[in-house]
Amino acid sequence: MGEFDLIERYFKRPTARAALGIGDDCALLQPSPGTQLAISCDMLVEGRHFLSTIDPFRLGHKALAVNLSDLAACGAKPLAFTLALALPRADEAWLAPFSQGLLALADAHNCELIGGDTTQGPLNICITVFGEVPVVGGRSQALLRSGAQAGDDLYVSGTVGDARLALEVFRGTVSVPAPVFDSARLRLEQPTPRVALGLALRGLATSAIDISDGLLGDLGHILKQSGVGATVDTETTTNLIAAYAYYTGARGQLDLKPSPEQWLGWSLAGGDDYELLFTAPPAARDLVAAAALASQTPVTHIGHISRERGLRLVDGDGQSVANTFTSFDHFA
Repeated sequence: MGEFDLIERYFKRPTARAALGIGDDCALLQPSPGTQLAISCDMLVEGRHFLSTIDPFRLGHKALAVNLSDLAACGAKPLAFTLALALPRADEAWLAPFSQGLLALADAHNCELIGGDTTQGPLNICITVFGEVPVVGGRSQALLRSGAQAGDDLYVSGTVGDARLALEVFRGTVSVPAPVFDSARLRLEQPTPRVALGLALRGLATSAIDISDGLLGDLGHILKQSGVGATVDTETTTNLIAAYAYYTGARGQLDLKPSPEQWLGWSLAGGDDYELLFTAPPAARDLVAAAALASQTPVTHIGHISRERGLRLVDGDGQSVANTFTSFDHFA
């Protein structure tokens, strides 16, 4: 099977929203009047972003999900994406489920594949995604990292830390019951992009970012670009690990448990969560709750923004917790 047969068989589809899709040197994308294009690009490299044992369907899903998560953090409505794919060989048994996972998520968000490239080489997946945000009265409605204000509440969606738990099981550093691992592995390999929540937060959140490298590391980007500080309740974040409730409920009946330090580190610096971290004024708490309900996405208040710069961690009693946590950095 040649390169163009591969594209024709697994990735070429009729266009629905784009003016011109796969088949020419360029695709043509027409945004709606009164909107701006939001563009993001993410690369997934085998051994760095995913393990060779991942199910191809889940990998196809994740490849697009991490890009849609960026659009969600911007409050952008998905439009289209391109796919650059390096493959060791044209393996039909791998390509079929990979393309199915990719395109199933694309269809769920009405985001069509409009072009890209294929080549032979080590497995590498690079997606560029396009979305749109409205411009009202000459002002973009995009959510940015730079808008957090002193006094704002700090929220996170969904759960955090489970993806890191799954990775540690793969590494052999911890052992957990099969149902716990299966649930955590799903969070690692098939994350849910919070697009609906991002759209619901437009005009409500003062800043937002998606959590890819760890909660504290990504929060640091908001604090730096907004020129503010934050206090985070570590007891609340630890309880946001879905698997943590299982161990808490076991009441010592399990032979092996991750340590409290491990739980805390996974919630604060685990990475691969692809949840939304955002800020909003205290006066908007009811509206935030309504946005969570409308998007069917749980959100949790985990702290607040302060005028004094820097990051402070506290426990459930408000006592200071040492910040020894380092989020992921590809070149650190």
